[in-house]
Amino acid sequence: MNLVFRPARPADYSKVRTITREAYLHAGHFTADHPYLSVLDNVEHRAEHAEVWVAEASGAVVAAVTLTFAGRPYSEIAIENELEFRMLAVDPSVQGGGVGRAVVRQVIEHAQSLPAIRAISITSATFMERAHVLYESLGFQRVPSRDWYVPGEDVLLWVFRLELQPSGVPRGTRPRLGS
Repeated sequence: MNLVFRPARPADYSKVRTITREAYLHAGHFTADHPYLSVLDNVEHRAEHAEVWVAEASGAVVAAVTLTFAGRPYSEIAIENELEFRMLAVDPSVQGGGVGRAVVRQVIEHAQSLPAIRAISITSATFMERAHVLYESLGFQRVPSRDWYVPGEDVLLWVFRLELQPSGVPRGTRPRLGS
């Protein structure tokens, strides 16, 4: 599947909202009445205070992710010189086809193009095992010292981090032909 990774436009917000909601519900992460879904649904607010990016296949939005930096409203864990990505969602109709992996690779590539960025971080709930496998397969490492709990809930969130080398190649990885 040939993907185009780009910043979301206002015309994309409805599709981003639908994909994000469906992805989180389809995975069983939340029930339809969970309060976090209202945060996921508010794409306009996210786009105002962070960067919302989409992945397109054949002109249709099939995935979305939010990028943020230390000190910004949507940042939960980013420290100085770190890009944080959140709310990664892939349309359930294309899950399992490598779209999520391609989006994370594009996030890595984007981070490498930002001179001040030295690492990428992501928070993931302990029950999001498929995401953990994906992040670790791309070189992200757990940082238990930065794990945290959702305020007012008994939900532990794990932190994963990918340190970038000055050359822009993620530390601990080697570029492979055809990947």
